[in-house]
Amino acid sequence: MITTGRSADAARRSLSGVMTTVTAACAFFAVTMLVLILGYIAVRGLGSLSLQFLTDTPKPVGEGGGIGNSIVGTLVLLGLASVIGLPLGVATGVYLAEFGSGKFASIVRFVADTLTGVPSIVVGVFVYTILVLPMRQFSALAGGVALAVIMIPIVARTTEEMIRLVPASLREGALALGAPQWRVTTGVVLPAAASGIATGAMLAVARVSGETAPLLFTALNYKFMSVRLDQPIASLTVQIYNYSISPYEEWHSLAWAATLVLMTMILFINIAVRFFTRKKF
Repeated sequence: MITTGRSADAARRSLSGVMTTVTAACAFFAVTMLVLILGYIAVRGLGSLSLQFLTDTPKPVGEGGGIGNSIVGTLVLLGLASVIGLPLGVATGVYLAEFGSGKFASIVRFVADTLTGVPSIVVGVFVYTILVLPMRQFSALAGGVALAVIMIPIVARTTEEMIRLVPASLREGALALGAPQWRVTTGVVLPAAASGIATGAMLAVARVSGETAPLLFTALNYKFMSVRLDQPIASLTVQIYNYSISPYEEWHSLAWAATLVLMTMILFINIAVRFFTRKKF
């Protein structure tokens, strides 16, 4: 009996050691791939980075030019998408986690899961139909709405899962003190899950910041500086696409530099969110 117990314990420890080694190897492989990709982008893009590149507008081949208008346009589109998509996504997630237990909630979850897997170009065509055609022009507003549609299901499902991780004892304690359900949700549950919700929101922002197809159908592109919501607007992803498909080596170098700028923007957004949530949570 004792020998059998010791053998089983040794087997469990061996299996645990093997699985720990495998998971560590997988994590190392994933991090290594990420570092290699980011390093390659940095090596290819650093040579074309300059203050003029970051502030100037696109120019013909041989005259330099930059992506200043695309940086501003990307910030406008991401800001507009966040203003529309994040509140709707968080509200949907709160409903599903706190109040959604019937058939309607099941339908909402199914729609959210379906939208998460829908190709972004389909979203672009959809927004093109409901906004661009009636307005008879491409616009930053249409681009922001297209990105928001992509963000909403991601934020909703992430918010739902983060709220479900909040211990039930917190809700029960607040309810026992006489707090109404809405107050428990806004004053106890959401603050407790805020860090996870913020992380999910940044994942959604990072996802849409790299989208090109829906912007080709909605915001199109604009080679000058503009922040008007009712007019076409530039974006880094579309500018990278235009540079990369050109036959000119100079524009290929600019595409790598613009890709590096886009990755840096996403990194700074994530760092900022971590900084503002680290003290409370």
